[in-house]
Amino acid sequence: MTTRAEQKRLQSLSPFELKNSLIELADENNKLNAIVMLNAGRGNPNWTATEPREAFFLLGRFGVAEARLDWDEWDGVGGMPQKPGIAARFADFLKANKAEGGADLLRRSVDYGVKELGFDADAWVWELTDAIIGDHYPEPDRMLTHIEKVVHEYLVKEMCNGKQPDKPFDIYAVEGGTAAMCYLFDSAVINGILDKGDTIALMTPIFTPYLEIPHLERYEFNVIELKADRIDDEGFHTWQFADGEIDKLADPKVKAVFLVNPSNPPSVALSAETRQRIKKITETTNKGLTIITDDVYGTFVDGFESLMSTVPRHTIGVYSFSKYFGCTGWRLGVIAINQDNIFEEKLAKLPAKRRAQLHERYSTLTLEPEKIKFIDRIVADSRQVALNHTAGLSLPQQVQMGLFSLFALLDGADDYKQVCQTIIQRRLHALVKGMGVKLPKDRQAAHYYVELDLLSYVRRAVGDEFADWMVENFEPVDPIFRLAEKGSVVLLNGGGFDGPEWSVRVSLANLRYEAYEKIGTGLREVMEGYRDEFEQSRSGSGTRPAAASKKASPAASKKAAPAAKKTAAAKPSSSSDSKKSTSAKTTAAKKAPAAKSTSTRAGARASSRDGEKR
Repeated sequence: MTTRAEQKRLQSLSPFELKNSLIELADENNKLNAIVMLNAGRGNPNWTATEPREAFFLLGRFGVAEARLDWDEWDGVGGMPQKPGIAARFADFLKANKAEGGADLLRRSVDYGVKELGFDADAWVWELTDAIIGDHYPEPDRMLTHIEKVVHEYLVKEMCNGKQPDKPFDIYAVEGGTAAMCYLFDSAVINGILDKGDTIALMTPIFTPYLEIPHLERYEFNVIELKADRIDDEGFHTWQFADGEIDKLADPKVKAVFLVNPSNPPSVALSAETRQRIKKITETTNKGLTIITDDVYGTFVDGFESLMSTVPRHTIGVYSFSKYFGCTGWRLGVIAINQDNIFEEKLAKLPAKRRAQLHERYSTLTLEPEKIKFIDRIVADSRQVALNHTAGLSLPQQVQMGLFSLFALLDGADDYKQVCQTIIQRRLHALVKGMGVKLPKDRQAAHYYVELDLLSYVRRAVGDEFADWMVENFEPVDPIFRLAEKGSVVLLNGGGFDGPEWSVRVSLANLRYEAYEKIGTGLREVMEGYRDEFEQSRSGSGTRPAAASKKASPAASKKAAPAAKKTAAAKPSSSSDSKKSTSAKTTAAKKAPAAKSTSTRAGARASSRDGEKR
C-alpha cells in the first residue's frame, strides 16, 4: 500500500512516468489475484486501419516485381523501378490481383491522382513504386511531390472542414507528432520566430510535454496559462475558454500560443466563437502572434476546423496519423504552414546582425540563404543543416502516409470515421454505465479521452465538509493509486496536464468495450470507499487511509458515484471548484503568477525526462 508521503513524492513526476509506478502496483495485484490489468492510461488505440495497410503490402509486391523487371541477372538482386510505361504495367498487375486486399484502393488512388489532382499517370505510379522500394534518398527532402499534394487534400478535408485555403499549405513529413514538436521548438528559436525568455501562452489542460519543454534551459520561456475554465448553468466544466482567458493573447508581449485541439486530456475542440476571437486578436492587437496547434484528435469531431484553417497566416499546424489510423509505430506526422504566412515577414524584419548569422548558417544550401522559407529551414535544422541533403521522412513511411490519406479521401460517406467514433461512443457508454451516471452529448467532444474531476463532484453531490475532509487526509493522486492497488486499473492524473488536481484521465481508445464498465465500477467503488471512511471518521472510528471500499446501497452508489450526469462527457466540473480547498501548496501555487506555478511542476518533470511518446 502506497503511503501518502510516497504519493506526494511521486506526483511531481510527469503523469506518464507516474503511470509506470501504477503499472507496477497493478502488476503486483495481478500476481496476487490472477486478474487482468486494465491500463486506460495509454493513448495508443487498439484498432488499426486494415485496407490502407493491405494496399501498402500489395504495392510492395509490385515494386519488387518492377525492380526485377529492371535487372534480374542474379538471384536475390534487382534493379530500380523505371518510369516509362509503369502506369499501364500497374493497371495490369491490379487486374491480375483484383481479388487481393488493397487492390481496389490502389486502383482508385491512381485514378484520384490523375483525375482529381492532375497527376501524370506514369510519374504518379513511379513515385509510389520507387518510394515503397526505398532505393533513393527523399527527393525533395521535405516531402515527395505527389504525396505532399495528396496529404494536403487530406488536411483540407479533416482539419479545415473541407474549406480550401486561399493559398496552399507547404507540408513537411516528419516522424510523428513528437518529432514535429521538437523540430518546431528548435527552429523557431534558431530563426528568431521566438527568442529565449520570450513570453508564450499554453492553453490548458494540455499534453504534458508542452508544459515541460518551454522550461528547458535552451528555451526558458516565460509561460502564462489560458485555462479552460468555462462552466455551464449547472456548474459543469465545458472545457471551453472564457473570453477573458483568450484575451490574454491580446498583449503583444505574448509571442506565441501552443494548444492541442481537441484538447488532451479533456478531448474537446475549441468552439467556433473562440477561434474567431483568436482570429480577431491576430488582426488587431497582436498581429505578430504565432499559433502552434496540435490537432491529432480532430478527426474524432464532426465538422472539425483547426486554427490552421481559421487563422492560416499565423498558424503552424501539427498533425499525426497515429490515433485515427492506429499507427503509432509507423511514426507518421506532418508540419503544415500556409504559403501566405507571417513567418517569412518575421524573418525579413530580423535585425541585420541576426540575418547575417542566419545567412551564414544556411549558406551551404544555396547562394541566396535569405530566400529559404521557414518550413524549409525547419527541414534543414532537423538535420543540423549539414545533413540537409539526406533529410526527410523515409519513403516507405511517406507511402503509407499517402495511402492513409487516400483511404480517407476516397471514403465519401466517411464510413471509417463513423466506425471509429462508434467504437469510442460505445466505450464511453460502458464507462458511464459502470459509474452509474447518464450519457450526455457534446458536439465538440472527441471523447478519445475523458477527464473526470472527482473532487468537484463530491462538493456538489455530497458537500463541502466531505470534500474538505478528502483534501485534508489524502493526496490528489490517491484515487489512481487506489484503483491500481485494489482493482489493477491504471489511469493518469489530470493534474499532471495542468487540469484540476483531483481529476483523472481515462483513455477510451486502448481497451475493449467490457473493460470500461469495470473501470467505471472501480471509480464508483473508490468514491464509495472515501464516503465510508468519512462516515466512520464522523462517528469517531477514525480515518482508514487507502482502505478498501465496501458495497453500498443503490441509492448510496448514485450519491457517491465519481461524476454527475454530465461528467462522462468531459464536462465534469469547474477547475475553480476543484482547487478551492486543496492543500496549502496548491493554494500558494494559485496565488503565484501562472508562469511560476507551471514552472514548478513542469520543471521538475522536465528534469526527469526529455519527452513522452504521444
